[in-house]
Amino acid sequence: MRTENICLFDLDGTLADFDKQMKADMAELRGPGEEIINPWDRTKQHIRNRKRLIMQKPGWWRNLPKYQPGFDVFKIAQELNLEIHVLTKGPSVNTSAWGEKIEWCRNHLPEDTKITLTEDKGLVYGKILVDDWPEYVTRWLKWRPRSLVIMPAHEHNKNYIHKNVVRYDGTNIDEVRKQMITAMLRNPGNEFGE
Repeated sequence: MRTENICLFDLDGTLADFDKQMKADMAELRGPGEEIINPWDRTKQHIRNRKRLIMQKPGWWRNLPKYQPGFDVFKIAQELNLEIHVLTKGPSVNTSAWGEKIEWCRNHLPEDTKITLTEDKGLVYGKILVDDWPEYVTRWLKWRPRSLVIMPAHEHNKNYIHKNVVRYDGTNIDEVRKQMITAMLRNPGNEFGE
């Protein structure tokens, strides 16, 4: 029997430590005397090119390290008996990454974890989304204005504020649990927190 208490987990930056691996790989490609590169700088074409080159390396997605804050929230979802789904965006220019993301999930998550790869996270239902990327969170909340987002804290989302978003920085796990329970118990049609 399906439940509507679905908790969606992003992969990159939430369960898998995309940031740590990307920073390490970008540092290896830095030229002598070149400043430290911010891999999230979208204004410089050469940085976007390096990032794309790194992500196209065979095995890169499959071998990402685990990201503990995401697993902290995952554990709560398991304890609350939520139906857990991984919801990850497949890179449109690197279709081999789609398969590697599935392999990563099969290697690190319980075998009954369902996986959805999409190009638009806003289309997928859940009561709770755990995701670090502001653009995806905004798109998802557009269609689920009464739902909850747990956002693992990163530099790239430090200024993101929304009434339905709780940033998890490793120190506020009790608040995360409380809000997840509130989201589970919310009656359909009620606003978040009612």
